[in-house]
Formats: sequence, C-alpha cells, structure tokens
Amino acid sequence: MSALRIGNASGFYGDRFSAMREMLTGGPLDVLTGDYLAELTMLILGRDRLRNPDAGYARTFLRQLEECLGLAHERGVRIVANAGGLNPAGLADAVRALAGRLGIPVRVAHVEGDDLTAAHPGALAAHAYLGGFGIAECLRAGADVVVTGRVTDAALVTGPAAAHFGWKPTEYDRLAGAVVAGHVLECGAQATGGNYAFFGEGGAVRPGFPLAELHEDGSGVITKHPGTGGLVDVGTVSAQLLYETAGARYAGPDTTARLDTVRLTQDGPDRVRIDGVRGEAPPPDLKVGVNRLGGFRNEVVFVLTGLEIPSKAALVRQQMRAFLDGSGARPAEVSWDLARTDRPDAPTEETASALLRLVVRDPDPEKVGRALSGAAVELALSSYPGFHVLAPPGKGAPYGVFEAARVPQDAVEHVAVLHDGRRVPVPPAQDTAALRAVPEPPLPEPLPPGPVRRAPLGLVAGARSGDKGGDANVGVWARTDDAWRWLAHELTVERFRELVPEARELPVTRHTLPNLRALNFVVEGILGAGVAARARFDPQAKALGEWLRSRHLDIPEALL
Repeated sequence: MSALRIGNASGFYGDRFSAMREMLTGGPLDVLTGDYLAELTMLILGRDRLRNPDAGYARTFLRQLEECLGLAHERGVRIVANAGGLNPAGLADAVRALAGRLGIPVRVAHVEGDDLTAAHPGALAAHAYLGGFGIAECLRAGADVVVTGRVTDAALVTGPAAAHFGWKPTEYDRLAGAVVAGHVLECGAQATGGNYAFFGEGGAVRPGFPLAELHEDGSGVITKHPGTGGLVDVGTVSAQLLYETAGARYAGPDTTARLDTVRLTQDGPDRVRIDGVRGEAPPPDLKVGVNRLGGFRNEVVFVLTGLEIPSKAALVRQQMRAFLDGSGARPAEVSWDLARTDRPDAPTEETASALLRLVVRDPDPEKVGRALSGAAVELALSSYPGFHVLAPPGKGAPYGVFEAARVPQDAVEHVAVLHDGRRVPVPPAQDTAALRAVPEPPLPEPLPPGPVRRAPLGLVAGARSGDKGGDANVGVWARTDDAWRWLAHELTVERFRELVPEARELPVTRHTLPNLRALNFVVEGILGAGVAARARFDPQAKALGEWLRSRHLDIPEALL
C-alpha cells in the first residue's frame, strides 16, 4: 500500500494564517491537519463561550477554509483539525454553511464526547483527551472535513492513518509509529527549524510546515515541501520529540508509545526516517484538562536606573507594603521579582536600567484593581530617583488555573458524528495497562579524563522546553556519540538543580533516552498554576532550555 502523506498547517491558535494555502499548493498531500488547541486556548474559548453560547471554536480555521476549501476539494486533500474546541458541532455546521455559500460539495463530520464540564462544578471547561478512532470512523464513512474538540495532538495523525491502513485498535506498534509522527508534526514549524537550538544552520527566517510519509507498518519519514524554508534533520526531529514529553512511555488513549525505541535516521536532504517504534496497550484512563477562573491579577513594572539598584528596589517595596498593609485590602498573593537587566557604565539609559515586577492576585477584583495601580502611580514624586513604570497601570484582569484530572476510558461517550448525521459510538480501548516507569537504561561509557574548559552547555548540546500545567520539561540532546557519553554522566539531577536555581527546592525527575542521545528533565511546580496564571517571567517555560544551554560547565576540550 502506498504511503499516506499527512501535512500540518497549524501548531496553535494564531499560527501562520497562510500555512493552509502553502501546504495545499506546495506539493502532494492526502490529509492536511491543524492543531489549534492548547491548555491556554481552552480557557480562551471558554471565556468566548460565556459571552456567546454559539462560540467556542477557532474562528481562524473558518477564515482559512474560506480561501482554501475549494483548493482542498480540487486536489482531493482531506482536512482534519481540532479547531472545534469547545463546540465541534457548531464548527461543523459553520463549515457546511461556508461550503454551501461557496458552492463546494464537501462532506463534513465531527467528533464529540470530550466535554466533561458538567462533571466538574465550577469549571469553565473540562475536556477529556480523546484518541484517533472517532476521526477514523468519520474518514472511513467518506468525510472530506473532520473537526474535533479536545483530542490528543497525535490523534490528528493516528486517526487518518488507522482509516487509511485499516489498523485495528490493538495494533499498538503501528499506532505508536503514528503517535510519534503526530507528535513531531503537531507543533508545525518546530519540526522544520523553528525554535531550534541551532537555528543558524537551517534558514529559520520562514520555515515551511512539516509533513509525514506514513507506511502501513507504522514507520515513516518526516519531510517538508520542496523549496520551503528551514530544514528537517535528526536534530530538529529530536528536539520536537522531546517537547512536552517526559519518560520513555508516552501515554495516549490509543496506545502508549515507547520513546526509548524510536530510531531516527537521516534519509536524504530534509528527510528523517522514523522506525523501530514499539507500542503498548494504553492506560485505563484518559487525561482531562480542567480550566477554572482563578481570580483576578494585576502587575506593575517599576524601572530602576543607574546606581544603588537593590536599595531603590527595597524602598519601593517598603512603600508599597505600607500601602497594602494600611489599606486593609492586601491581595491574597503578592510577589516581587527584580530582573537585573542593568549594566555598569552603560552606553544607553535602557541598558542602565533594571526591572522590578510586582504581581498581585486575589479572588476580589477590587483588591488588585485601580486602587493598587493608583498607589503605585502616587509614588511618582515621592520614591526613588528616576521613578517611572514600564506601562500605565490598569485595572485587574481575570486569570485561569489549569488542572489535570483522570477519568476511566469507559466513562467517556466518544462519538463520531458522520456527514450524513449518523452517530457512531467509538468503544474504549479493549486492553489497557497501568502506566509504570521504565527502568533507567545503562549509561554509555564515560569519556576518558582529559583537559576541560569552562564553556556554555549549548556548545555541545541542544535543548527544548515546554509546559504541562504547572510542570515544565527540559529535553537536552547531544549531537555526537562522544558528547552523549559526557552529557549522560555530567548532567545529573543535582547538576541540573545547580544550573537552574529555581528548581533547587522542587521535585526534578531525569529520564534517559539513549536512542535519541537525550535526557529529559521534568520539573514539578515551577510554573505554579499554569500559563494562564502567569506566575513566572516565562510562564510556559519556552526559554527554560535556552537558559540551561547558556549556563557554564567544565566541558572536555575534545568536544569543543
């Protein structure tokens, strides 16, 4: 059976608008996917739905289809996207209306059953992460466009692959190969040189979007359309495989993919072969993302310039503390962060300045509102020399809190709603296996002793980091066998905590993936209540890996 060519045209709600057209015109495809959902997106869509019960889906997707639906129909490309968000039925109706208005005869289906909000009182949105077999049912019945709500990112690939190749739910190895390919594709240009540690090597100005050539045995090749920017190599694919993952077992509703079995091989320019992937029965329960409104938040950033930065920071903190204590309206959470962006004898005022950030949170909007920001402004003529703030303070804004829960697979009514209106129940996994850790594999032989030089870790290793609720992961990979021999022994949990002081008091777990020459660190709680709460300077830990790469270690000179 010929390979199935699956492309990606969106890695998040707000990604490159023209990507759908670029992927449809850039070369042959069988299926075009789009990932529009993230933990933060579900919160945003939940707030949209509060204002308008008919909303709750990614409107960008509709606008893209308005100019591309005819093109996809002409070229025989089927479209699968999770843009349905909180309202996949509503989006399916909107796509049908659009197709009717454009005079394009397309069959539209959708997947539902993920919405568990009613079972979580007080939640703005609570949704189970479904697998790909609902998508497969829709495609097997002849759908041209399939929209879903909250499915796993990889389901956008496992569904079309299962439909095309006729895979059964128990063919775990094949499904695991599709899961790995789906995880590489789901963040769009991150697989083709975007956000890449060694970005100077691949023309990252405008990277193309990725596609996978999947085979019946579950193996595949990651590539991109000819002539598009960026690059696809073992490094870019390794980076994306480590993104927002943890240990060797990557669990999902269709299968648990064993990341420690993945083999990556350069298969020519801009082509990376993925094979050897083993799969296991999925866990007996599904992940549920629960989004709640956490309260109200406000912030003020004070600019401190020139000399005596710590003393200036201490003064304004004392003044604001006096106001908060004296007003009787002290917010429930008050945090201060001083970013020493200043330099001595700086050539510009900006580079002579540090930033002092005050963040407050409280369930009561009045406690974080204009009274607080007004107090900061009132200090303008009675505080440290050179007083000013980065932006005019405003009233408090609502923020969200993300929680991950679990629900038994058979407690979710996964349904494929076909283009003709028939509703087909999708049964839960036939066999399941409780998720357990894989024993740590043996480490490679260490490098022999030799001269070392103090240098940044990033000279010999790449990294990529991301968020899962309040936790962050940092994947670090070596580019050569010798660098791996050094990295595996040098970058222990203890060394990681030394290099990332924020993690010193937090649980840190290291996972070893020798096939990828990689280590994956999971830092629990470093992001507080998640991205929507914005508790940290980098609330999604996107740059945590680059900070780690900038830290200095004693590195063998033979590697430099």
